[in-house]
Amino acid sequence: MKAPSKRAKEQALQALMERLGYQFTNRDLLHLALSHRSLGPNNNERLEFLGDSIVNFVIAEALYRQFPKAKEGQMSRLRAGLVKGVTLAEVGKELQVGECLRLGTGERKSGGQRRESILADAVESIIGAIYLDSDMQTCEARILAWFDARLRTLDWQTNQKDAKTRLQEFLQARKQELPVYELLQVKGNDHEQIFVMSCQVDMLDVATQAEASSRRIGEQKAAALALQMLEQHVAQENV
Repeated sequence: MKAPSKRAKEQALQALMERLGYQFTNRDLLHLALSHRSLGPNNNERLEFLGDSIVNFVIAEALYRQFPKAKEGQMSRLRAGLVKGVTLAEVGKELQVGECLRLGTGERKSGGQRRESILADAVESIIGAIYLDSDMQTCEARILAWFDARLRTLDWQTNQKDAKTRLQEFLQARKQELPVYELLQVKGNDHEQIFVMSCQVDMLDVATQAEASSRRIGEQKAAALALQMLEQHVAQENV
């Protein structure tokens, strides 16, 4: 496959900046933010460190202002859900960061541009780069714009533990065996794979199944279905 020309790369970077909603004055910072460690020593790890601290602060402040009645533990759970790797990777996919990642040959051949951990790190690195290229106010505005829909749908009174954790706690409270997750099938092309996951629970006659763009998300969906069935079963027994 022919490597993209310099012009094509610049066009891709310009398109990325438009999706980010920010035009870099120093494009070298953006190049660095997109450079994975597999490329060599001049990589985005330091920017990732900086961006991680910034996104945690910005989201913490947003939650503090949005939920004046929420307690510290509730806000901590909300923040953890928003800044965890899976969520940051989702933001990276929405911004199509993977198309512009600079990876070593081996990492690129193995599909690194779609790997959740790499996408999440790149989003944090871009945040750090925007901060260095502008100021905190500009950086905060971009983070809040990317997380706007997620922030608006939050309910601080809702249990924010993920489905797998809640299912495990449900089973442990009843002294049941923990669920078993299994990859049943991988569908689609390499660049848009769909994973079919199952969740087997002894209390249920059949395993639940779910499809997702990653194994992790598929497991969460299958766990949520299993938990829903178990809760319905318990509710019927109590009638």
